[in-house]
Amino acid sequence: MSVHLVGGGWPERPDGVVYRAFLDEARTRAAAAGREEPRVAVLAIGDGALEHAESLLAAAAPAGPFDVHVTAVAHDGDVPASAFADVDGILVGGGLTPRYRDLIEPHFGELRRQVASGVPYLGFSAGAAIAAERALVGGWRIGGVAVAPEATGEDLEELTVAPGIGLVDVAIDAHVAQWGTLSRLVAAVEAGLVDGGLGIDEDTVLIVGEGGLQVAGRGSVWRVLPSDQGVLVSTIGA
Repeated sequence: MSVHLVGGGWPERPDGVVYRAFLDEARTRAAAAGREEPRVAVLAIGDGALEHAESLLAAAAPAGPFDVHVTAVAHDGDVPASAFADVDGILVGGGLTPRYRDLIEPHFGELRRQVASGVPYLGFSAGAAIAAERALVGGWRIGGVAVAPEATGEDLEELTVAPGIGLVDVAIDAHVAQWGTLSRLVAAVEAGLVDGGLGIDEDTVLIVGEGGLQVAGRGSVWRVLPSDQGVLVSTIGA
């Protein structure tokens, strides 16, 4: 199964495009287990977590019906192991990336196991960033020098990279065109903080699977790789 990384965003008219392939994979798994509809774990963390989960469900609804198992956790709460139990797909939402990383860290091994066994994973914004082996969790300066707008720092000043789930081997950033975070990803690669990165625009999904990389939605995926001349930037379109 695949890893689906969504760059965030709430389209005015939800069409479910960035969720469709994820739910199709979950349906295939559900059918093999004898379930009529896929059972999908939806995890949201932070103030207004339940409302965020409801927004995710509304955005995904046009892609077809599914059985929802929602876990909404406050910033100072704990994510129970039951959040990911007996499901056909796992959807991790957005919010403060450092808190998502810290609260989900005890379950990184289980998430890797489930994905390896065929359960598709969809990360939305923060959920996409922490899917990386080395996760870019926030910050807007490197060595005190600004590399992105301060508002994108997620309560961190220095650019911070920490162990993530390990579902993809390059760093992930989200809201790239909308928040101006491409410069942060470029600076992180140039400084050697990460070996390479993929930046995902809003309303856009990057699908990482056995067939290579696929992109769907309204925006682009920005590929940032080290090169002999510094950093090489290119885009992958839908």
